[in-house]
Amino acid sequence: SFFVVVSPHDSRLGGVMPVKNVERNPKLISTMDPETGGTHSLPPAPPVQRKSGGGGDSKFIRRLWYLVLPLIILAVVAIILLPDVSIVELLLSATGLIVIAGIVALVWAFFQFLAISRIDIRSQDVNETTGLSSGPSDELLTNRLIEIYEAIYVGAESFLKAEYTVCTWFVIVFAGIIMALVSWGTGWDMVRGFCTTLSFLLGAFTSMASGYLGMKVAVYSNVRTTVSAQKAGWTPCFNVAFRAGAVMGFALCGLGILMLYFTMLAFRVHYSAPSDWVYLNECITGYGLGGSCIAMFGRVGGGIYTKAADVGADLVGKVVHGIPEDDPRNPATIADNVGDNVGDVAGMGSDLFGSFAEATCAALVLGTSIGVNSADPGGDWDAMMFPLVISAVGIFVCLFCSFLATNIMPVRAENQVEQVLKMQLISTTFLTVPAVYFAAIVYLPAEFSLDSTMGGVALTLHPWETWLCVVMGAVGGLIIGLITEYYTSHSYTPVREVANSCKTGAATNMIYGIALGYKSAIIPVLVLALVIYGSFTLCDLYGVSLAAIGFLANLATGLTIDVYGPVCDNAGGIAEMAELDSSVRDKTDALDAAGNTTAAIGKGFAIGSAALVSLALFGAFVTRIRIASSQTIFANGVNMLEPLTFAFLIVGGMIPFAFAAMTMKSVGIAAMEMVMEVQRQFDEKPHLLDANPTERPDYDACIAISTRASLKEMVPPGAMVIFTPLLTGLLFGVYAVSGLLVGSLVASVQLAISMSNSGGAWDNAKKYIEKQSPDSELKGKGSDIHKAAVVGDTVGDPFKDTSGPALNIVMKLMAVLSLVFADTFYALNNGGGLLNLS
Repeated sequence: SFFVVVSPHDSRLGGVMPVKNVERNPKLISTMDPETGGTHSLPPAPPVQRKSGGGGDSKFIRRLWYLVLPLIILAVVAIILLPDVSIVELLLSATGLIVIAGIVALVWAFFQFLAISRIDIRSQDVNETTGLSSGPSDELLTNRLIEIYEAIYVGAESFLKAEYTVCTWFVIVFAGIIMALVSWGTGWDMVRGFCTTLSFLLGAFTSMASGYLGMKVAVYSNVRTTVSAQKAGWTPCFNVAFRAGAVMGFALCGLGILMLYFTMLAFRVHYSAPSDWVYLNECITGYGLGGSCIAMFGRVGGGIYTKAADVGADLVGKVVHGIPEDDPRNPATIADNVGDNVGDVAGMGSDLFGSFAEATCAALVLGTSIGVNSADPGGDWDAMMFPLVISAVGIFVCLFCSFLATNIMPVRAENQVEQVLKMQLISTTFLTVPAVYFAAIVYLPAEFSLDSTMGGVALTLHPWETWLCVVMGAVGGLIIGLITEYYTSHSYTPVREVANSCKTGAATNMIYGIALGYKSAIIPVLVLALVIYGSFTLCDLYGVSLAAIGFLANLATGLTIDVYGPVCDNAGGIAEMAELDSSVRDKTDALDAAGNTTAAIGKGFAIGSAALVSLALFGAFVTRIRIASSQTIFANGVNMLEPLTFAFLIVGGMIPFAFAAMTMKSVGIAAMEMVMEVQRQFDEKPHLLDANPTERPDYDACIAISTRASLKEMVPPGAMVIFTPLLTGLLFGVYAVSGLLVGSLVASVQLAISMSNSGGAWDNAKKYIEKQSPDSELKGKGSDIHKAAVVGDTVGDPFKDTSGPALNIVMKLMAVLSLVFADTFYALNNGGGLLNLS
């Protein structure tokens, strides 16, 4: 059977330890509850022996602490070794703020994890008067919870190890390519080649660590959310899921900012003169490239895994046979829950880490002249580090606002869940405004000089102008997020129109959903246009990069809410599979529904930030080519009427559609195989569909299908995105690359918004129908209207969870890769490429 019996020496289970030498009956038996007379569809686990004291996964806690402690020690050593600076001056400098923010984020994440680890995996019937009930049924349910938790853990761990093995080999090979091409392109400057390669490796492995950490925390927390949902009230279960997201959010931000800044400090040992800082910032772009490459494979691979299982489980289980979602009789249900962790958590974590790294690298390249042009002969390092200062300030703002959700305004009723989550996004956005203004006044000179992207003119700027760029990004992101909510929440008209369209079948549901997605792109694109125009006018393309960082200023909170959703979704699945009381599933479904709404807001933030990051990276690419060519190329910007540029503008617009087609088809191929496998098991084991089945589904076969398909299918789309700009630059030169990047950016942002919102609308239209009674106009769950909605939701799954989110990475990855290899492209026939068609 797939559900494993854990070794007595394995301490991965929180709060329990299997008894030694337990013999397990290999046959499925129907266990009778002596109190209720009911039967259970899953086999019993071996008897367990509880540890006293609440329990926790001590091995995982130690591993997490081993990650946090070295970074803290490294930070302290770096502070001590900095010369000629007093402790007070250091603490007040940009270095002090950035390092302290990173340490605080890691420590806060660790304490949030400790709070979760105190919850024992133990089924409990708790109310205000009776306390813990420990009858036979609780013992049986506890064993079952442990089995399901361990099955999801093993499945997720196995997939990520296989995926990251593939990624590691890619990283090693591609690092060799970077070392060779960058060194050659810079006149065999081996130091620049080595530093760029090193930063690429650090970015890639930090991204892997972020995704792996997110998966571990999510799996660790989902069963504890289920257990907490058995308690009276809403506060315990909400706080567990929210703290799980906080572990991921703050750990990723702390890890990302510390690794990036320590890498820069290490490179500064060689590039110590201010005139050399331009090379330092060029080398650090490899950090963003590494993070983005892993994000591509994580998003695509995880998305294919989770949606193949989800589509297969829905089509055969819900549509054909009418069994509930996450029913333990469905062979694909474990794979579906594993997919939530490897796709929606690990993949999403790597994606947003890449956004942070790329936005920061773009701002550093574009703002190098701020530090170099300083009147101080030693340069103004603090002013140049202003992009990292914004991220550091955002960590403190997000930490303060997290108390609103868990302590100051805790969730006490179902209708407060969505309000509290939305308040997190709104409060962090508005508190960021004064915090960044104060940081700009402190860390930027009263007046400073910035080299413009075109024309070779030095602009004179003031702190309030940079602050306004950040504010435009932060507020613009919030507006896009709220517009996304309007088009994807069943509280508003658009989704209800989609739900009503299901009365006439799946075809009209498809039409309405696709139309909604196209329409939902209008306002976000206009908002992005206004943000770009305003920030570009104020501070050139450096302003655009600051606006992108403004989108990500509350990244810790955005990640918290994004992880919260999959944790609640998994908690509901575990409750269904363990056959807990229906009130537990109702509670987790309510938590998940609120998470879906706020996750849609988060996707709006992510898409908007990706568009601005891509534009900023494009500006950095143009700047780097202009410097390499001594102002002979792109001195006055990019001329779109150049033949090669115009031709590749069209090619770039095609890339997102080709990518979406490849990923959608990959999900379809894997889903077809999953559907056939699930139906085969139902045909060969007809008693699986009985109310009290006497046969057990083969979960392992479905997990193998998702794993095999995702590892195979994630390579072609990822390779296309990575090698298209590289080959274009090598063969056709910088004019072709500039057209390719602009075309890809313009098409990707429209397609990403429409696909994500169509999928979200179909999903919530189905949920809206499920909430209706059989006597209502929409007939409720199990009706033909509901089946039409399930078809829409099934089509929307790869829209919103595979292709749509991955398009964010398409536009960012192509731009940052072009930036890293800019000198190499120019070295070939002065930017003309091997073919030299220009």
